Amino acid sequence: MPYTCANCGKKIKDFAGFVRCPYCGSKIFTKSRPNITREVSTD
Repeated sequence: MPYTCANCGKKIKDFAGFVRCPYCGSKIFTKSRPNITREVSTD
């Protein structure tokens, strides 16, 4: 599952042994979620 860097906004698939953005060096990431809408019954 890809992650997005909170600093530069680039998507990162794999971390090569350490958890830092290879582009800017930031340690803050957000998990990319699929854009799926769910319908929930309220009955």
